[in-house]
Amino acid sequence: MFDPILVPLDGSQLAECVLPHTIAVARSFDAEITLLRMLEKNQAGVSAQLFDLLNWQINKTKAALYLETIKARLQTSGLQARAMVLEGLVAAGITEYAQNEGMQLIVLSSHGRNGLTKWGISSITQKIILSAQTSLLIVRASQQYPQSGESSKTPIYQRILVPLDGSQRAENVLPIITQLAHSHKSQIHLVQVVQTPEMARQMPPAREDIDLSTQVVTRNREEGGRYLEQLKSRSYLEGISVQIHLITSDNAAVALHQLGEQEQIDMVTLSAHGYSGNHQWPYGSMVNNFIMYGKVPLLIVQDLPAKQEPPSLELSSRERTER
Repeated sequence: MFDPILVPLDGSQLAECVLPHTIAVARSFDAEITLLRMLEKNQAGVSAQLFDLLNWQINKTKAALYLETIKARLQTSGLQARAMVLEGLVAAGITEYAQNEGMQLIVLSSHGRNGLTKWGISSITQKIILSAQTSLLIVRASQQYPQSGESSKTPIYQRILVPLDGSQRAENVLPIITQLAHSHKSQIHLVQVVQTPEMARQMPPAREDIDLSTQVVTRNREEGGRYLEQLKSRSYLEGISVQIHLITSDNAAVALHQLGEQEQIDMVTLSAHGYSGNHQWPYGSMVNNFIMYGKVPLLIVQDLPAKQEPPSLELSSRERTER
C-alpha cells in the first residue's frame, strides 16, 4: 500500500524527526525508502557569472554524504533505502519527483532548518501538502520522539484515531490502518461526531425547535452507533483492539482534538476528502484543521486519482520563508 516511501530531508535535526516514523511505517508495509535532498540555487541579486560553482559542488557533496549516513542507519535497521540529491525548487522538486517515481507516501516534518514557528507547519511543508498527489504522513517537529536507532522494536503507534463521517472515502483508510495496527499491536479508535443542528439566532429557539433538534440528534446518534458497531465487526479488524466513540458536539474539530488528548492518541488518520467529496479543494475542512492544529502525527490517505490535480490553494494568506 505504501511502497515506495519518499522522505525529504534538509539536513536539520527538526526534519530528522520523521526517521523513527519512517522506520515504523516502512516495516509495516515492507516498503523501500527514498531519501531526497533538494538543493536550490539562490542567485537573488547575484549575477550568474559570479555564482560560486566550486562552493555549489561542495554543497552537493556534503548533501550526498549526509544522506548516505542516514541511509546507512536505515539499512542497519533492516530496511531498503536509497538516497537522491537533486537541484531545483524545493517544494516543486519534491512533489514532481514523488509523482514521476510513483511514490505512495511522503513523510514530512512540520518544520525544518528555519526552526519552529507559531504556525502549525512551515511554508515549504505547506506547499508540498497542497501540491502533492499522494498520501502524506506529517510529523510534528515540536514533539519529542525516539531516535531511529533507539527502541526500534517498540511500537510508536499504540493508539490510532480514525474519525469517520459515514462515507466510503473516509472508510478507505481502514485497510491501511489495519495493516499498521497488526504490525504495531495498536488500538484503533473509531469515532463519529454527531453535530447538533444549527438553530436560527435571531431570537431564542421555541420549544418545538428544541424538540426537533433533540429528535434529530437522537436519530443520528442511533444511526451512528449502529454504523460504528458494524464497522467494528468487519472481518479485517478481527484480532485488533477497537474502541468506538460516539460524540455529540456543535464543533466536530474541537471534539476530535479533545478526544485525542483524552485518549492519548499517537496518530490521527483521515481520508483527504470525506462525505462531501468536493475535489475542487485539495483537502476537506477536517483535514485542513488537523494539518494546522494537530499535535500528533497525521496520516492523510489520498483519495484523488493521480491525474486529477487539485488547484494550488493556500491554507492561509501568510507569507513565510522556507523551513
